[in-house]
Amino acid sequence: MSDTPTPPPAEDEPPAPHPGTMRPDDLPPEIVAEAKRIAKEQFTSEMTQVLSATPRPINWRTLPPGDLERELLELNQWVDWLRHTYGLPAQVVPPMWHRHPELLWELSALRQHWLFCFDPAAKGNQALAWHHDFAVARERLRDWVTISGTRLDRDRPTPVAAWPGGEAEGWVAPESTEKRVIERTKDFVAFVEEQVTSRVAEQDATIREIVNIDWSERP
Repeated sequence: MSDTPTPPPAEDEPPAPHPGTMRPDDLPPEIVAEAKRIAKEQFTSEMTQVLSATPRPINWRTLPPGDLERELLELNQWVDWLRHTYGLPAQVVPPMWHRHPELLWELSALRQHWLFCFDPAAKGNQALAWHHDFAVARERLRDWVTISGTRLDRDRPTPVAAWPGGEAEGWVAPESTEKRVIERTKDFVAFVEEQVTSRVAEQDATIREIVNIDWSERP
C-alpha cells in the first residue's frame, strides 16, 4: 500500500461521491426529467401560495371564534416585536392595549399594513411607506392612550360619555374602576378566553335565531 496521500480535487472539479451514493447522472434520463418537473411544480405552488396570501384588513366584529383566537395571539406577538424593536414607551403602546378596542383596532391595522408592505411581492419603496405611516400612527396611538387613561402600571376602561336618550336599550357604561397592572400576560390570556367565549355565544344565538325562523316559516 502506498503511503502517498490522495491529492484533493481541483477547485473546478466536484468532490468524489461517497461509495454507494447515486448521482443524477446515474439515473435514467426520464426519471431525472420527471424529478425536475415535480420539484418545479412544488416550488411554483409554494411561491404562488406565499405571493397570493395578500394581507386583508381584519374585522374584529365578525371573526369566527377560532379565527378570533388565532388573530389575537398573532397580533399580541407582533405588538411585542414592535415595541421591543422600536423601543416604544407605554405612552404609545401600554401593557393593557388589548383591553381598549381603539388601541386594538389601530394596532391591528398597523400590523396588516406592515404585512402588506413587507410581503415578498411588495415594491421596494413599501418599507419606507410603512415607516412614514408608522410615524403618523404613533401620534394617533398617543392620543388614544391619553383619552383612555391606561398607563404602564395601572389601567381603567376607556370612558364613554352616555348620550341622553341616545343609547341602545340595555347599554351599560363601562366601569371607571382603576386597577393595577401586575400580571399582564395572565390578563391577556384571560382576555382571549373571554372574547372567544363571547363570540361563541353570539354565534350560537345567531344559529338559534336562524333555526327558529326557519321552523316558524314552515307550513
